[in-house]
This record gives sequence, structure tokens and C-alpha cells, in this order.
Amino acid sequence: MAELLMGDEAVALAAIHSGIRGAFSYPGTPATEIFEYVEACVRGRQDVSARWSPNEKVAYEEALGMSFAGFRALVSMKHVGLNVAADPFMSSALTGANGGLVLAVADDPGMHSSQNEQDSRVYGQFAQIPVFEPANQQEAYDMTREAFELSERFGVPVMVRLVTRLAHSRANVVTRPATEPKPLPRVTNAREWTLLPSNARPRYARLLDLQDSFADHARSSPYNRLELRGGKGVIASGIAYSYTREVLGRDSNTSMLKIGAYPVPAALVRELVDHCDQVTVIEEGFPFIERQLTGLLGVPGKLIRGKQDGTLPRQGELSADLVRTALGLPETHHRTSMAGLPGRPPQLCAGCPHCDAYHAIREAVGDDPRPFMFGDIGCYTLAALPPYNAIDTCVDMGASISMAMGAARAGMHPVIATIGDSTFIHSGLNSLVAAARDDLNMTLFVLDNATVAMTGGQAVFATGDDMVALIRGLGVSEEHLHRIEPVSRNLARNVEIIRKEIHHRGLSVIVACRPCIHVRKEKPSAGSKESGTTPGGSAAPAASGDVPLTVQSAE
Repeated sequence: MAELLMGDEAVALAAIHSGIRGAFSYPGTPATEIFEYVEACVRGRQDVSARWSPNEKVAYEEALGMSFAGFRALVSMKHVGLNVAADPFMSSALTGANGGLVLAVADDPGMHSSQNEQDSRVYGQFAQIPVFEPANQQEAYDMTREAFELSERFGVPVMVRLVTRLAHSRANVVTRPATEPKPLPRVTNAREWTLLPSNARPRYARLLDLQDSFADHARSSPYNRLELRGGKGVIASGIAYSYTREVLGRDSNTSMLKIGAYPVPAALVRELVDHCDQVTVIEEGFPFIERQLTGLLGVPGKLIRGKQDGTLPRQGELSADLVRTALGLPETHHRTSMAGLPGRPPQLCAGCPHCDAYHAIREAVGDDPRPFMFGDIGCYTLAALPPYNAIDTCVDMGASISMAMGAARAGMHPVIATIGDSTFIHSGLNSLVAAARDDLNMTLFVLDNATVAMTGGQAVFATGDDMVALIRGLGVSEEHLHRIEPVSRNLARNVEIIRKEIHHRGLSVIVACRPCIHVRKEKPSAGSKESGTTPGGSAAPAASGDVPLTVQSAE
């Protein structure tokens, strides 16, 4: 049957049809919908686990544990999430997989919602595992199903690499009957999964021995297709192949090599290069294939064009128009001029609790001296823009606390860090443990809006009283741990608290509790003052002034 699916949804449905026992993820655009689709499809079922993880490293390790036990597992994340999961990911190439283990990564060319444009194919090559790169939604479905089979065939994790345009666009996908889950026996040889040096060395040798088998699979894969025609050739991968096919049509005299399965099929590339005098490499992301083709010195007697010589741009997304220009064809699409249109910078929602939190912070610190203000990943990063101008840095998840620690250790003052509730759980806990141990001279604001707002309102692991208790448990002094409610009527009192803690020569933590205006409030249970839900479905404390830690919010 055919279903209208986004690329993300096609991957998710393929995983379900492959008989997964679990799906694991942390929210991150453009990959969020992979897990959300699995979660929606298996809700109420007892045979498939689908729960958000605190971060991508935990998600990958949960999936790896499920694979160890003999069951198929899907783990999904955005490209920078793979940075967080890189430690278990790289080591899992050595432990291998027992039950099929598929990693779906969504890259973000053009940085629509990300801080860089990294290409996850590099990670796949780094780990020396097979990688699939779909050109359309149908391939996203078909490749994911094959990835599970391949993972169990070779006993290694397999990556499926998407990009934003494919992840978030829809097309009809023809599905196939689901596979009944067939768990494998649990691993009995602990040496394979216990990476002591004496065990890791033979496991690495095994991985190296598999490389020829991976290359053979790529060479014979139907996702790598060579069509020899005229003397001009094109190598196109993933969604870039779809753009190229749209531009050239089916009757072009251009020779074409489509690449969708990695490692790069060297034999097919050689055939194309031998046949053609000129080859244009068209790929979304890094010049990954192009660099392997040209090496350091190029290909003698052949003209190789692509991103390295400026034929295609090195940054941003590709498009059919860019491909058309690269191939020397006239433009046919009318481009709408954006000249004269007023700029519309992103901004926090009207009524967002972060607005009141940053208003209070700015009021408390004033402009003299100019504080060091470290920000983090989330909606609140928009406070870097006017009218707040309250963030100097935003680098990666959890960096606000660690960077503030570095500035504090250098003797700077005042030093302020702001971090969201979900980001704090994701990557901030370890840093705060160290800051509390040394009582560093800095002030941390945990902006607790009771949801992962930037990616669609997913549940958080701690909020309200639970968040305060967690921070207290990390060793933060009770005297300098406050819970405030960021609303305009509390401005004067909040400013007084913030100013006092900024001037305190030591660590202070202020938890600004108020739910996101887009979060639906759940009806509190009998006798409870709280609302909302945690990932486990239990009552979660709302940000309220009637259950303070040290401060009663002004009414």
C-alpha cells in the first residue's frame, strides 16, 4: 500500500515494519519526527518501547543495550547530536551489533535550526561502518529496512543519513508487509562487548576484515547505479541525485553515477571517470565523495568539478536551480526577488516566560560593569537579539555552564550563565557538580518552562520542585539556591534576588519556573498543587510561587 510520508516518517515506519523492540532519541530538528512517529504508532503496545532519552549518548547506549540483548533497535538524532553520542557510536563499531542496530541521523545543510553544517557521512567513514543516503522518501523507507538486515548480516551498526529537505518533505511511499520480530540469542561471549585493550584489538581487526565485504555490498547495491552515455559525467548522491534527475530528465546524454550506499563504490567511480573527460560531483553537505575522488592531486587528464572548485557552493542547501547552473544549463525557474522586504528576525513568543526572566536579568545587571553572559541551546537563545542582548555566546548543549566556569576561573566578574531545563538535564549536570564543588564565582539561571519548547513541546525529565531538588542534590548551597516565578508583577522582587546573588562571591543558582505558554496544563491530581506531565507520565511540578524554596513570589 502507499502512504503519504515525510522522510522522517518513512524511516520510522520502516523501523516498525522491521520488527524493532525499541526506539530511542533526544529531540532535535530535523530528526525529531522520526521518534515522534514511532511513538505515535506504538502507543499502547507493550512489545515496543519508545521513550525519550535525556541526551543522545544515553539514547545510543540504550539502543546498543537492546541490540546486545538480541532485539532490533532504532536510534535517531540530528547531526550535532551525534557529536554527543560519538563515544558509544565509535566503540559500537568494535563491539558490533547483535540485534539489528540502525542509527538515523538528520543533517541540516543551511543551518535552518542548527549551529553548524557538519556531514554525518564523515562519522560513518570514521567508524568504518556501512552508510545509506536516500534520494527520496521511498528510499528512506527501503534503505532503513535493508539497514536492519545488513546490521545483522555483518554484525555492525548501520547509519541512514537524511538531510532537512528530505526529512521534512512528503511523498507517496509504497510499504511492504511488516516483519515479525525474531530476537537473536543474547551475546554469550563477553569478550566481544567488553572493550578492554586485549579484547578491543581483535575486535578492531575484525572490523578491518569486514571492509572488503562492505565494499562488495556497495558495489552491488541497487542504490548505486551507473549509466554510461556521453563524455560528460555526473556523480550525485542522496537528495542531490533527485535534484540532478529533475534538471537533466530521463533522456539526457550525460553519464550518471548515483550513490546511495557507502563506502563509495570505487569500481563504479573508476568506470565513470575512465568513460568521461569531465565529471561534476553533486552532493549535499561536505565535498565528501569529491575529496575521495580527487585526493590531493586530482585526476590527471580529467576535469573534476564540484564544491572544491566553486562550481557548487560550499555552504547552504543545494537546489535544482544551483544544480542547473553547475551543469551549464539555462535557468527555467522564476526567482522571486526578496529585495525591499523588511527583515523579520525571530523572536520569543508574546507572553513567553523567558521574556520576563531576561527582563529581570537585564534590570538587575544594568550595563556597568558589562557582565559575561553565557547562553545555551533553546528558545531562549533568541535573547541574544534585541531588545534583550543578554547572551554573548551559544556554542553547544550545556556549554553555558562550562564556559561560565572557565571565565570564573580566570577571575572574571560578574559571570552569568542561562540554560533551559531540558538542556540542563542533557548536558549541564556534570558541569554544575564541578562548579558547586569549587563554589565558583558565577550565577546560573535554569530557565524552567516545563517542556522542550524549541522542538515541539516534548516532556522534560525534571521541572519545578523536582528540578530544585535535583540541583540541591548536586551540592549547591541552600542559601544561594532560589526559585522565582518570572512574571511582571514579581519584577521588583526578582530583580532584588538576582542582584544580590550576582554580587555574591561564589556560586548562585536561580531557577526561573513558569510553564511555556504553549504547554497544555494537565488537571492536577487530588491534593496536588502541580500540573503538567513528566516523561514517565507522572504529575510534574508547575512553576508556581506557592511552593518556593527560599522566596515567596510577590502577589
